[in-house]
Amino acid sequence: MRRVVPRSLFFTFFFAASAVSFAQGDYKVITVTDGGTISGTVKWSGPVPHALTFPITKDPKICDPDSTKTRDLERLIVGPQGGVANTIVYLKNITGGKALELPEQRRHLNQKKCRYIPHILLVPQNATLSMMSSDATLHTIHMQGAATFNLPFPFTDRVATRSMSTRGLVHLRCNGGHVWMNAEMMVVSHPYYAVTDESGNFEFTDVPPGTYQIVAWHEGWNLLGKEHAYDVLTERSVERPLFSEPRTWEKSVTVSGNQASTVSFVVSNK
Repeated sequence: MRRVVPRSLFFTFFFAASAVSFAQGDYKVITVTDGGTISGTVKWSGPVPHALTFPITKDPKICDPDSTKTRDLERLIVGPQGGVANTIVYLKNITGGKALELPEQRRHLNQKKCRYIPHILLVPQNATLSMMSSDATLHTIHMQGAATFNLPFPFTDRVATRSMSTRGLVHLRCNGGHVWMNAEMMVVSHPYYAVTDESGNFEFTDVPPGTYQIVAWHEGWNLLGKEHAYDVLTERSVERPLFSEPRTWEKSVTVSGNQASTVSFVVSNK
């Protein structure tokens, strides 16, 4: 019989490992001359697993207006051509380059129809994450990892902000009984991070010439079972999905001045 690691112990080791994995040394903004580009794809190989779903057990009029009864947990999104969306790709050992600019939409979180939108967030270290809820029900954003906020959202369309001061991975869940809600946020210290689009594509521009390690990180797509959680409204124990560990793949890439480099990752269920 498979032994299930207690959730608290899992997070202790998981976030400790994540802090090491995503830690970057002091990054310096420099003038990039003769910068190159890195582009590529993350693609799926083999049969695509069935989508992970979870029953909608609370606020069906708000969370399930189409009466589907279940919610796709969005853990693995594979496009028609095999591209894997929502994969974070980044350069691991870069110490200097352009100023820290990341897509603005990845720094704004909404709670709509009992989903976190977007599912993957990228926030520069010491920058602000803005959060709101479009749902007329109580949500919470409970963060574990590099940030540990637990924020209630009892009113619609009211924006709350928090500064993300520590680099690393942050795991987001709802403690308001909407146990299927999940998202991941990466707080980062340099601009060479990207989230793959629906076709699995990513691109970095103005990369200083040099050789780097490029990493593809995915949150993981397997469901290990269920765990007990706490509903702050009913003050009762509820069950939420327990996910497998994140997956990473790493390659070396060399960037030459004013040249384009291509890196492709192939991932599978093996």
